[in-house]
Amino acid sequence: MKMALFTGMRKGEIFNLMWTDIDFINRLITIRNPKSGRDEHIPINQSTYGLLKSHSVHELNPELVFPNKFGKKRVDIRKGVDRIKKRAGLPKEFRGMHGLRHVFASRLASSGKVDLYRIQKLLTHKSPQMTQRYAHLHNEVLREASEIMDDIVNTYF
Repeated sequence: MKMALFTGMRKGEIFNLMWTDIDFINRLITIRNPKSGRDEHIPINQSTYGLLKSHSVHELNPELVFPNKFGKKRVDIRKGVDRIKKRAGLPKEFRGMHGLRHVFASRLASSGKVDLYRIQKLLTHKSPQMTQRYAHLHNEVLREASEIMDDIVNTYF
């Protein structure tokens, strides 16, 4: 779940992730066969780097990054997610992995520090319309943007 929050990756992308897809030197993750149809590369931020470096290789399957307890590819984590949601007091409707992907994207968008094009690339969306739904900008961020225009106008006029 931390991987979804730190990277915005889809559940299936995380479940399919292999150690050969992790480039620690260049700090890149290769996402194979994403929804976009072509392999994608996303950067490894410091939190993701720490998570992956501290993550143990599973003795039953040293190839998959996050295999299940039997060493097989995960297909579902609903029970674990439901336990976490209950302990955290999250609503039953909260979609664990996808909810964290949404948090990743909407927090970046509302920070005012990351443009939608870069969020689109991080989420590996084909079109900007898919990314647009995460653009819940807070009033303060919009006010700051408006103040920038005020500064521009006052500088030139």
